[in-house]
Amino acid sequence: LAADVLSRRCVMMRLVDFSYERYQKALRQSAGAVVIILPRSISSVPQDVVRQFMEIEPEMLAMETIVPVYFAVEDEELLSIYEQTRAASASQGSASAAEVLLHTATANGFQMVTSGAQSKAINDWLIPSVEGRLTGLGGEDLPTVVIVAHYDSFGVAPWLSHGADSNGSGISVLLELARLFSRLYTYRRTHAGYNLLFFASGGGKFNYQGTKRWLEDNLDHTDSSLLQDNVAFVLCLDTLGRGNSLHLHVSKPPKEGTLQHAFLRELEMVVASQFPEVKFSMVHKKINLAEDMLAWEHERFAIRRLPAFTISHLESHRDSLRNSIMDRRARIDTKALTRNTRIIAEALTRVIYNLTDKGAPADLQIFTDQMQIQQEQLESVMDWLSSQPRAAQLIDKDSTFLNTLEYYMGRYLKDVKQHHVKADKRDPEFVFYDQLKQVMNAYRVKPAIFDLLLAVCIAAYLGVAYVAVQVREAKQETDVLFSS
Repeated sequence: LAADVLSRRCVMMRLVDFSYERYQKALRQSAGAVVIILPRSISSVPQDVVRQFMEIEPEMLAMETIVPVYFAVEDEELLSIYEQTRAASASQGSASAAEVLLHTATANGFQMVTSGAQSKAINDWLIPSVEGRLTGLGGEDLPTVVIVAHYDSFGVAPWLSHGADSNGSGISVLLELARLFSRLYTYRRTHAGYNLLFFASGGGKFNYQGTKRWLEDNLDHTDSSLLQDNVAFVLCLDTLGRGNSLHLHVSKPPKEGTLQHAFLRELEMVVASQFPEVKFSMVHKKINLAEDMLAWEHERFAIRRLPAFTISHLESHRDSLRNSIMDRRARIDTKALTRNTRIIAEALTRVIYNLTDKGAPADLQIFTDQMQIQQEQLESVMDWLSSQPRAAQLIDKDSTFLNTLEYYMGRYLKDVKQHHVKADKRDPEFVFYDQLKQVMNAYRVKPAIFDLLLAVCIAAYLGVAYVAVQVREAKQETDVLFSS
């Protein structure tokens, strides 16, 4: 990157040296390609560097360029190529022209070649989602609480988008809630009079397409659905894996006397009495239909006039953490994730069983002993989720991830099934491409000046040999003349 001329060169830069200005420099000079080298462990990178890159990612995605940009995770061979290339570039600033010429002629260069066909647009890709339920005890017209989290991740490089906090943490909490309430619903004594509907949605990073089509199918294209009648509220889980704050995002503040308001009140009570270190607040943001992308998943439900909110440790939907390849497992605070899971579970239980009105004290801890939140299980689920890329274009109906998620939900819920829909290309307009992962080969080569110098040396050698032969023949002719 420090070289003066980058045109037609493959420019290599490490994450610690990356900046938007340097990146633009490579594009302006029409580099042959740009390779950004990522560290194996994000935790080893200074937080200011990580934050800077996360803020630049949206601009990289928005910028149109003909220069191919690659991301690769560092290893010994790649770092060796990087160091040799950097040393060769640094030598260009040597004081002596002869030294520069000599170093240029003897240095090793690399020709970078990628394998794979030209990228093609993917038509009619499917958005898979998974749903399951716990049926309440009582009559047919029971109120329903819907618990939702989108599973897909997003970043500038789909194969490196592991989405630990956004939204692996949301799926982890959803699965733990499914486990806890399945145990409560097993016994008649603790079987509540609420239906619980769990939905792991796909296409969340693309305007919550999976949720949109799921709502259309349940509200417009069927006569029997838990979403059609008596929905108490919809709780969306998003980015819950770190921090000492929780925010309940709403499109419309809940009215007193409603179950939504009761849940808000219980959240405030649980946090104040059991977790005073946590800062809790309600964030009100109206839905802006003029924007192409919705802010939070609950807005999909609010548009269909279903009471809904999203709980997250982020105060703003614009936080760069939600769409970054830097969102890795190392950024998850398991203790914070366990604490947030407990806060949500405690508040939800107090609403469903109406414990406050029954005189239960505010500091009553429900999930203890045999029913406690299992931190080890949350850790295992987070390890599994963050060990694989979950970009929407990489997940199809036959993916191992989706089948494992369905199996996991099936351990605790009833009527678990996958839900497949075709993406609505008009909302928003986007196109997916294949060839998202390629192999790059580095061939060790000598520079062209090496061939030139070699040719000069050979020519000089042949010239000297020719002169020597000519001199020897001339001497022999002279000796013959003298002997005559």
